[in-house]
Formats: sequence, C-alpha cells, structure tokens
Amino acid sequence: MPSFLTEHETRYIYHTRVTTSQHVAVLEPRDLPYQQHAAFELVVDPMPARLIRRTDYFGNVVHQFQLLTPHDELRVIGRCHVDVHARRPHGTPESGRPWEQARAWLAEPPARIGADILQYVGRSPHVVSNADIAAFARESFPPDRPLLDGATDLMHRIHRDFAFDPTATTPSTPVTKVLAERRGVCQDFAHFEIACLRSLGLAARYVSGYLLTDPPPGQARLIGADASHAWLAVYVPEQGWVDIDPTNDVVVGDRYVTIGWGRDYSDVTPLRGVL
Repeated sequence: MPSFLTEHETRYIYHTRVTTSQHVAVLEPRDLPYQQHAAFELVVDPMPARLIRRTDYFGNVVHQFQLLTPHDELRVIGRCHVDVHARRPHGTPESGRPWEQARAWLAEPPARIGADILQYVGRSPHVVSNADIAAFARESFPPDRPLLDGATDLMHRIHRDFAFDPTATTPSTPVTKVLAERRGVCQDFAHFEIACLRSLGLAARYVSGYLLTDPPPGQARLIGADASHAWLAVYVPEQGWVDIDPTNDVVVGDRYVTIGWGRDYSDVTPLRGVL
C-alpha cells in the first residue's frame, strides 16, 4: 500500500498591491474506497480574515478564504499524508456491454440513471464537441466494440498522436485547437478524450490529482509525475467509473492521488479567486 506526503504550493506575485481578495482552493484529497488521508493542513500567507471548509456539489473538499490585509504576494500551501490502495478490478477491456448499448442506457429517463452520471454526458465550459472530434472518436468505436475497450484504444491513440508540449496551450485553450495542433499537456489530453466520449453520448468526467513515481534507475519519471496532474474517468455500466490517463497511456492505479473531479477543469481548479 503506497503512502505519500503531498505538498502543493502556489505563489502569486502581483504588480500592484491587492487590497482585498477571495479565493477557493481544491487541494485536499478525497477519501475514497481506495484512498484515505490524514489531517490536511492549508497554509495561507498573509493570514486570511475568514477561512471555511466545505463540500462542493461534486463531493470535493473545498477551502474558501478571504483576505482583507493589503498584500503584493500570496502563498498557499496544502500538505497532506495519503494512503492509496489497489483499486478493485474492473475486468478486461474486452468485457462489458457494447458501447452502443451503454449509450442507449444513458439515454433512458434521468430518474433511472441519476444525475451523478448524466451530468457528465453533455457539454461543459471546457469540453465541447464538433464533427472533427466525433470523427476522431469513432475510429476507436466500431459497431459492437465493448465500451472500455474503445475508451482504452482512444487513450492509446491520443498518447501516440499527440505531443506533450507545456508551451502549446493555456488553461483556456479549446479542445478544437488541441485536436488541430495535436499538442498540449495532461489537462488538454483529458479534456480531449472526454470530448470524444461525450460526442458519442457516453459519460466521462475530469479528475484532478497527483501522479507519484519512483522509477527504476536510469528510467525517466512519467509525464506529470510528482506535480499536479489530470486524467479522466469513463462510466462503464456494471463496472462503474474507470480512470484512465491518456498522457501516460495507462489505466490509473495506486500511484495516483485523487484530489477531486467534475465536468472539466473549471470545476476542480486547484486555486482561483477574485481580486
């Protein structure tokens, strides 16, 4: 059972003095069947006038704080000890119902499916689709292919055809541009595969967290390791949510720490605020 100490530091240096500000931080890991954490510590400098801890709509732990002291620099540090367990097996990618049956099931009356799944089928601020994205997705989903097999093949293709380039995009880069230029970072690749899956009427959600590695001597760390990372989870009927990482072309395992999830990056931004 891997055990990790995570520390996430964000630092802002402002060109002009900030008089007041309010911020929302999504930095505390979720407690899940395969992951538990000890006491979480949030350090904010300068000290906030008000700090509350709450759970958001998606079940993520959120810290909301207000600064009333004029300042020209802000430091936010989240520290936590996390134990991660092996996840329960989902079966082989070839098992499970064909993707068309899954799509038909998701099209049934909402009362039968539940909002916790259906909210990840439609478009969201960072995830839209068009004919080109749908065409890219369909190459991995021929008739009668099992859903997880198709999603895994799509993950392989994104990893093979897209280049990791931290200079190519920003958090607001649309997925249409990611497809056109075939470059980006983990957030872009997660958004793009989510857009592909949703274009077919399937459910997929964005996951924010960390990937921690201890590679063998002489081997490089995985992309996004030991830093903020993003991947996605696809909903497979009878199997549940299956997390996959197109940046590294792997099914997510016990080296991943989950902070939170939502429709896309906008729902689990690590730190955002108004000055």
